[in-house]
Amino acid sequence: MNDTMVTLVGNAATAVEHRQTTAGVTVARFRLAATSRRWDKAQERWTDGETSFYTVRSWRGLADNVAASVAVGEPLVVQGRLRLREGEQPPERGGQRWFSAEVDAVAIGHDLSRGTAAFRRVVRAAKAAADFVPETQRRTDGPGQEQDPTQRPSPARSLGTPVESDAGGGRTAVPVGEERSSGGGNSPKKVSVP
Repeated sequence: MNDTMVTLVGNAATAVEHRQTTAGVTVARFRLAATSRRWDKAQERWTDGETSFYTVRSWRGLADNVAASVAVGEPLVVQGRLRLREGEQPPERGGQRWFSAEVDAVAIGHDLSRGTAAFRRVVRAAKAAADFVPETQRRTDGPGQEQDPTQRPSPARSLGTPVESDAGGGRTAVPVGEERSSGGGNSPKKVSVP
């Protein structure tokens, strides 16, 4: 595939238009303004250069997340496939040729060099349905001890996996369930995983 991948840094210049295509696929579209900055030696300060505008499109799950997360003026980083389009206006509108730079986004995020953001993972309805286990298919671990397979502990948190402890001021790996003296006459502390 010979796509031209680009990474753009700029601000959302328009509100996000979120809609569904006739095929039922969600798409989000907005304009991104990217302004270059340069150091002006004569004035000894940063000055703005020309502003370029790009139409950014995203599809499916990314489109839903963009519509819920992006507002006008927010600083963004966009990565995607660059598409250059050209055309001609109809004669009744002047008949001039036009050019457009569009990006089919693969990833969009807030520019954290200019502010903070809080990430929230989205659980899709299809995934939630796939994770559902009927009552009849749940595994039991002995008499009266039913265990839901979707509630199993993750491998990284299983017994015997090292967990970092900050006891005694230094960060060291301590296997779960083992005791460690923190020094200074304090009683040994047992490291456990919630």
